[in-house]
Order: sequence, then C-alpha cells, then structure tokens
Amino acid sequence: MRAVIVAIGVAFLISLFCTPIAIKVFTRLKAGQPIRAEGPAMHQGKKGTPTMGGVVFILATVIAYVAGHLALTTLPDAQIAQVEPTITALVLLGLMVFSGAVGFIDDFLKVRKRHSGGLNKRGKLAGQILVGAIFGVVALYFPSSMTDVRGNATNTETVGSTMLSFIRDIPALEIGKIGAVIVIILVVMAATNGVNLTDGLDGLATGASVMVLAAYALIAFWQYRHWCADPNYPVGEYCYTVRDPLEIALIAGAAAGACVGFLWWNTSPARIFMGDTGALGLGGLIAGMAMSTRTILLLPIIGGLFVIITMSVVIQIISFRTTGKRVFRMSPLQHHFELAGWSEVNIVVRFWIIAGIGVAIALGLFYSEFLAAVS
Repeated sequence: MRAVIVAIGVAFLISLFCTPIAIKVFTRLKAGQPIRAEGPAMHQGKKGTPTMGGVVFILATVIAYVAGHLALTTLPDAQIAQVEPTITALVLLGLMVFSGAVGFIDDFLKVRKRHSGGLNKRGKLAGQILVGAIFGVVALYFPSSMTDVRGNATNTETVGSTMLSFIRDIPALEIGKIGAVIVIILVVMAATNGVNLTDGLDGLATGASVMVLAAYALIAFWQYRHWCADPNYPVGEYCYTVRDPLEIALIAGAAAGACVGFLWWNTSPARIFMGDTGALGLGGLIAGMAMSTRTILLLPIIGGLFVIITMSVVIQIISFRTTGKRVFRMSPLQHHFELAGWSEVNIVVRFWIIAGIGVAIALGLFYSEFLAAVS
C-alpha cells in the first residue's frame, strides 16, 4: 500500500505544480483550443485557452510509476511485489502514452490549422486500432515468468485473457487469442472515444476519470490482497487469477492522483484543457485497466457516464439520418443541457454524481461477488 500512496502523492504534486508551467508554455506557443462555431455560444469565450494539457498528467503518471517502484524496494515482501517493471506496466502505460500520442497529433493539427477539425476520422480510427492491436498482442502473447524464492513458477498469466470477463474470467466465454485481441481493440476504441466525447465542459472528463481510475485502484489492490499467485496466500481460499495486480493498482492510483492535480487548473473556469491528448490517453489507460483486472464487461458500469454520453451521440446520429429529426438540442448530452439553460458548473457537478453512482454500483457488484463466494 505504501508504494501506491507514494505514486499517488508524487503524481498529484507533479501535476499540480507543473500544469501552470504547461499553461505558460502552451500560451507562449499559441497552442490555444479552437472552438467550433456551431457549438454553444458561451464556449466562444474559451477561445484561445491552451490545450494539450494531457501531456502533463501522462508524464506525471509515468514518473510516479517509477517513484512507486523505488518505494517498493523498501518492502520486506519485494520479491512477491515484483520490484522489476513488468509487461503489465508496459501495456498499461503504453496504452496511455500512445493513445495520448494519437490525440496529440489531433491537437497539434487543430492548433496549426486554427480550426476545430484536426486529424480526420479515419486517421484517428486507424491510430486507435493500431495502438489497441499492438498492446493487445503484447497482453496476450507474453506470459509472466514470476517465480518464488525457490524458483517455482507462481504466476504464468498474461496481462489479458482469452475469455470475456465480468468480475473475473467467464470460462464459458472463451474467444481465443485472436478474438481477445479484437475485443481489446474494440474496448480501446470505445473507451478513448467515450472519454473524448465527455471532454466538453471544464473538469467534466477529468473528474469522472478520477472516480473510474480510483475504482480500478481499489479493485486491483483488493485482487493483490487476494492473489492466487501469492505463495503466502492460504491455499483453497478465494483468490483472483490476474497478473501483477499491485502494478495495476499503482498505475491506476498514480493516474488518478495526476488527474486530481490537473483538475485544480482544469475546473471551471478552466485555465487549460486536456485536449485529445489527455482524453485519448485516459481512455486508453481505462481500457487497459478493464483488460488487466479481468473486468471488461464491468467497464460499462464503472464508466457509466462515458456510456451515457456516447449513446447520446449515437442516438442523435441515428435519429437524424433516419427521420431527419434531432432527439437532443445538441450532442454530446452535456451540450443539450447547456442549450436548455443549465449552467456549466451545474451540469458538471450533476454529471459527476452520475459517474459516482456508476462507480459505486460497479464496486458493489465486485465486492458482493467476493462476499457470496466466501459466505
């Protein structure tokens, strides 16, 4: 737990104190956020606010991960915790960094063109598929070689699974390695686009992501405390078959802490936006969390707000193309309420409540399964 706390603290402090530096740098570089002309009129006042702030909390997460590993060296059970960086960390941080890189290209093109249209849809989609495919293959084809002090294999799991999962793997839903890679790609696409669509109001996506990442930190740490690969865990007791759960908890906690530090400057009125850099980076990491904790089908509940906002866009498109009529004044959903007269802060706080409800329900389902198993 000490290593996770260290990672959270380091990520928070780096993000909190480095974001103002990023604001000055991006302002000097004239990296202001272009605003869509067809968007809500009140957004025109945000024109010129520096974007690409996601660079800060992505870097903070990576640095905090290293700091957390340094803290692990002081633990007496370091051989169980695996002090050396793992494939799990490579996959999770890789999904965050390279998904963020796709978003960075999009942001850069927007700033360069001085227009809200950056990377075209096909280009962004191709980037998401490529990132999901690369790290999906790594997650499925590189098993752990973790051994105990006697040299016996204690964990030969891969980061991902060839089975679909809810609270844990579902044996009846075996899909094979190729099928699993395809699922990972789809989850990466869904999560990155979900967070990106949610990122429309000051602090909305950042605050919701903090809750989701904190939930995954709790889930992963609980799995670590009840880990089948731990040689000190009582034989026959209920446990979780995952790979490197402490690594997962450390990274999720670091990312949550980094987002909290960033939220200090991103909340209304925002002095910097995360941009597609941050939104796609967070989405990629959240997708990786669902895959590595074996809770893929639980993700739509944990990220309930992202699902609701994404579905508002889908419904709007289907309705307009089939009937010529719009269901909402504007999509994504948060803009509908803006045009209905709600204040930005009101929308953000209420949507945070919705995000919190989804997280609470998901954690309740996760823990209730454990209680049912041990009762």
